[in-house]
Amino acid sequence: MYNRLLLAADGSKNSIRAAEEAAKLARLSEGTTVEIIYVMDYSKSKGEVLQSRDGEILEAERRKQLLPVEDIFVKGEIPYKLTMLQGDPGPAIVEYANKSTCDMVIIGSRGLNTLQEMVLGSVSHKVAKRVDSPVLIVK
Repeated sequence: MYNRLLLAADGSKNSIRAAEEAAKLARLSEGTTVEIIYVMDYSKSKGEVLQSRDGEILEAERRKQLLPVEDIFVKGEIPYKLTMLQGDPGPAIVEYANKSTCDMVIIGSRGLNTLQEMVLGSVSHKVAKRVDSPVLIVK
């Protein structure tokens, strides 16, 4: 059914719920792997780099955000891989997903109100619109 699932995660409650759904799908067929992608937003990472004295500490803090997501796959004994990307989250996820061969992209919804979504656009909306493979948005 699914051989390779791509999970976009940031450690938020919605991404944890998306990870739980990815785990359910991965259990449906043997040999399914999940690739977790985390996008470091350039605008946010500049401030983090300026505030952090050590690059290793900064990397550890970012990984710490994803521990609840990774824990779902560790406990479920589901093979996964973590990939860290840099850039604007929406376009970075779209570009990565379209270059890789995945059966489905899974992402949490952001829960923005209608005005914010119209003005800013949500990451999940951009991904759903522009990724070539099927997209599952979890709220």
